[in-house]
Amino acid sequence: MEVQVLSAAQPSRGAGWTPAERRRLRQLSTPVKIQEYLDRIPYNTEKHGETLRSPRRVLTDGTAHCMEGALLAAAALEAAGGPPLIMDLTAVDDDDHVIAPFQCRGLWGAVATSKFSGLRFRSPVYRSLRELAMSYFEPYFSLAGQLTLRGYGIPIDLRRFDALRWRTSEEDLWPLADALDRRHHVSLLGPAGARGLHRVDRRLKSAGLLGYPR
Repeated sequence: MEVQVLSAAQPSRGAGWTPAERRRLRQLSTPVKIQEYLDRIPYNTEKHGETLRSPRRVLTDGTAHCMEGALLAAAALEAAGGPPLIMDLTAVDDDDHVIAPFQCRGLWGAVATSKFSGLRFRSPVYRSLRELAMSYFEPYFSLAGQLTLRGYGIPIDLRRFDALRWRTSEEDLWPLADALDRRHHVSLLGPAGARGLHRVDRRLKSAGLLGYPR
């Protein structure tokens, strides 16, 4: 069964979308459909830090890294009637991960894209943002097999950044990355807990790297 968001809605005509883009967004009417779209397009493997595409550019170029995918998901969730949220997951000795959280009947889920198969969709079954973030703990590991997730940022409502035209800008959206970095973050694991962590075994690592771009 597809997960439904708050209410059916038309993509905002004041957001700068073209009629064709509004039609495409209407097709991404649930979190599951948004995730299926992100799973179909190739992961953006351009050198880290070279691009931060808007949702318009993701739809045009047909590729996204994790933050670009989260922005597209947030725009589609907004078009479907929910707030456009993005949330940072922080790591040690590893890249951070950005997801698009959403609520359904008071429970949290997330849409996300990643090179790692375990860091993508989450069904809306989590009672808090902490629970949602912790659901990523075991599949969040480095190529060396180290469990690296350490915290999460309070979600950002992207409507605060409408002046940047974040939905449709042709420019890279680096101010949004800066805003995620500055956002208050909550620790999930202290130094004592981190010292006792095991390394990822061969089977979990193989599963997590399924489809990893070489």
